[in-house]
Amino acid sequence: MTFSDLNLTTPLRNAIADLGFEHPTPIQEQSFNIISAGKDVVGIAQTGTGKTFAYALPILKTLPFSTQDNPRVLVLVPTRELVVQVVEEFEKMAKYANFRVLGVYGGTNINTQKQAIAKGLDIIVATPGRLYDLALTHVLQLKSIQKLVIDEVDVMLDLGFRHQLLNLFHLLPERRQNIMFSATMTKDVDELITEFFINPERVSIAVSGTPLENISQERFNVPNFYTKVNLLNHLLNDTETYTKVFIFVAYKRMADRLFDQLEESFYGQSCVIHSNKTQNYRLRSISQFEEGANRILIATDVMARGLDIDNISHVINFDTPDYPENYMHRIGRTGRAEREGHSIVFSTVAEQESIETIEALMKMTIIVSELPEAVEVSKELIEEEQPHHNERNNPLKRKSDEDAPGPAFHDRSEKNSKENLGGSYKFKIANKYKKPKTRGDKNYNKNNKRK
Repeated sequence: MTFSDLNLTTPLRNAIADLGFEHPTPIQEQSFNIISAGKDVVGIAQTGTGKTFAYALPILKTLPFSTQDNPRVLVLVPTRELVVQVVEEFEKMAKYANFRVLGVYGGTNINTQKQAIAKGLDIIVATPGRLYDLALTHVLQLKSIQKLVIDEVDVMLDLGFRHQLLNLFHLLPERRQNIMFSATMTKDVDELITEFFINPERVSIAVSGTPLENISQERFNVPNFYTKVNLLNHLLNDTETYTKVFIFVAYKRMADRLFDQLEESFYGQSCVIHSNKTQNYRLRSISQFEEGANRILIATDVMARGLDIDNISHVINFDTPDYPENYMHRIGRTGRAEREGHSIVFSTVAEQESIETIEALMKMTIIVSELPEAVEVSKELIEEEQPHHNERNNPLKRKSDEDAPGPAFHDRSEKNSKENLGGSYKFKIANKYKKPKTRGDKNYNKNNKRK
């Protein structure tokens, strides 16, 4: 099938021709007619299979021209970077059509976004938090939304956006088309579908654990962080092979730590993105990596989800992910558009269990390569790798709950015991200290002296 078989409008056909696309991907082909018919749709497809075009093309085809100011299409995505990318994709396809597209996200001036909304728009792409803030100001009216798209919904729920999504659903009109795309089907995703979707059509292209056939996979057993760094430096020295490398780490602190290490060996060649970085810094890092100014990009799973960057030569899993689905999302960054891709994973002894779950999900074994002789095996450990020493024979540490002390109740000593003395209390105090303790006693004494 070609895009000409999808019965696209002339403006869309011209835009597709400019992009050089001829054949739709399976998810685009199978979901096009269903979304065009206005039915609720749940699409399950791996990262890198063209999910954005899968919902954008039929939406633009069926969206009539209008001069109204309020948006008619709402696209929710989990991260700011994905907002920027989805807006760019819509603008590419709407090149020859008169559709107004706007992206809004947190971390930027909300007043500027209010002004842009007031000018009128057809399609709004947003993160849930900023969209809800704008809706509460009544500058953004959601009553005219006809189509709701939730992209990367599994990540959105993982990030804790469920409460905000529920609040937004109550602000949207009940009669609307719901379109959801996800790389994995989880219990939370299924509950969301059951509650808010009406007899949705399910389009599942590939099981989340199915490895992409055009990606070669390899792994190294590495003892610790600094040995991983030594191995990474050894691989990256081959600049002709490792031309555009996406490196995944487990968390933000590790991303900064690895960036500092790579700057010593490859100064100015790497960049890093995670949620603690400013929005401008993150967008600039992605832009420099896309354009080739930096050949190494370090990222966490959440920040990298949904990024569509072409011609990535290698994905290196510096840390083995805890969830096997995340491994699939990571390696899906390479080998896009039917090109050959390469994936490498570093695994310590502590990460072997995660490797086993990944291989069980994929139903295949990842080839293990020996460490090159030139790679030095370090004995230095970072804080997270150092053993935790349990205190032995600590007299202050009880061995079990049976050794715990009883309730903190005891009989008070005689001197601490109190009795209710009633109104005679002040006179006893006065007698004890030989002076009046209240104003009444003082006046009484003064009068007695005058007598």
